[in-house]
Amino acid sequence: MKIALVHDYLNQKGGAERVFEMFCNHFPDADVYTSVYDPESTIELRNRLVKTTFLQNVPGAKRYFRLFAPLYFPAFRSLDLHDYDLIISSSSSFAKAVRKRPDARHICFCHNVSRFLWDTATYLGGYQEFEAFEPFLKLVFGYMKRQDITYAGEPDIYVANSTTVARRIRSIYRKKVLTVNYPINDDCFSFCDRKEDFYLVSSRLLSYKRVDVIIDAFNQLGWPLRIIGNGPERQRLEAKAASNIQFLGHVSDGERRELFSKAKSVIVAALEDYGLVPVKANFSGTPVIAFGAGGALDTQVSGKTGVLFEDQTAASLCSALIQAQTIEWDYSAIQQHAKERFTREAFFKKVDQMIVNLDAFIEKTEYVSVPVGTRVSMRY
Repeated sequence: MKIALVHDYLNQKGGAERVFEMFCNHFPDADVYTSVYDPESTIELRNRLVKTTFLQNVPGAKRYFRLFAPLYFPAFRSLDLHDYDLIISSSSSFAKAVRKRPDARHICFCHNVSRFLWDTATYLGGYQEFEAFEPFLKLVFGYMKRQDITYAGEPDIYVANSTTVARRIRSIYRKKVLTVNYPINDDCFSFCDRKEDFYLVSSRLLSYKRVDVIIDAFNQLGWPLRIIGNGPERQRLEAKAASNIQFLGHVSDGERRELFSKAKSVIVAALEDYGLVPVKANFSGTPVIAFGAGGALDTQVSGKTGVLFEDQTAASLCSALIQAQTIEWDYSAIQQHAKERFTREAFFKKVDQMIVNLDAFIEKTEYVSVPVGTRVSMRY
């Protein structure tokens, strides 16, 4: 069986890219495709040949890739994948649009429906560029939504990383979808039951991540907080943070491993579609304090692996932080919970079974009938 692996773009190193890296390692003979590729800024593919689209040669496309959004669907449609028996796409937006021959199969591991199209205000609300060109972008995004719906018909079946994303795929794309929680590279995290006196955030500093809520809470409590990550919100967040809050920016894998294992808790305030950060924390034996919606409901057991708070407010988070201090955490049990559910071995055992019995999986997974015009909420 000839396999092609396709990802939206390989010019950054987020959770979706790390999952795609696992696919590349699991299928070492598969060919790799993406829209733009910057080996200095993304996952380690060693000497793997990465095939790209015409966007690779457009000046600025690798660095300012978000500005080229209207060109990604045409770019992926231009790829010739007719030689492949199986296409596995890893997509939050565009890679699902690739063409296949009629007798081939296409599985889309969908990290989410296209958030910048279907949840624009939340996803892009903090960008000055969006606010300046909002009327024009609404017209462009309206056209792209129609494309998104059309090309969502290319995969034979979708695999969602959480029940939240599965509901969105059913509601918006009306496609067959299975839910399989994604794993992490557990080799990158180590266990420690001797926690130190600090809390940890690991996040890209984007507005929808709601790191501002976390900063407000820790400004009130005065407890030590360390923040890993960069992004367009960093300057604004640093300006409002008190002296007990430390911004670390980019850290090495070794530093990240140590911070995750020694933090009292890892804090997540975003409505995450799935979210690998809580799983990484649990692999390190560290409890999670997370907004109780979205992917956190799939990965966390309140009182055992973490504490969930109800509202994206500083007051709600403060209550959860204080509650967490009253719990005698069993750090070994936290790690064991992660090992049982989120290892690469467990994940790819399911993937391999799906591929071997793909036609049966497709046949028994039902289409979801959603009336045209149904209003879809991004907040489940």
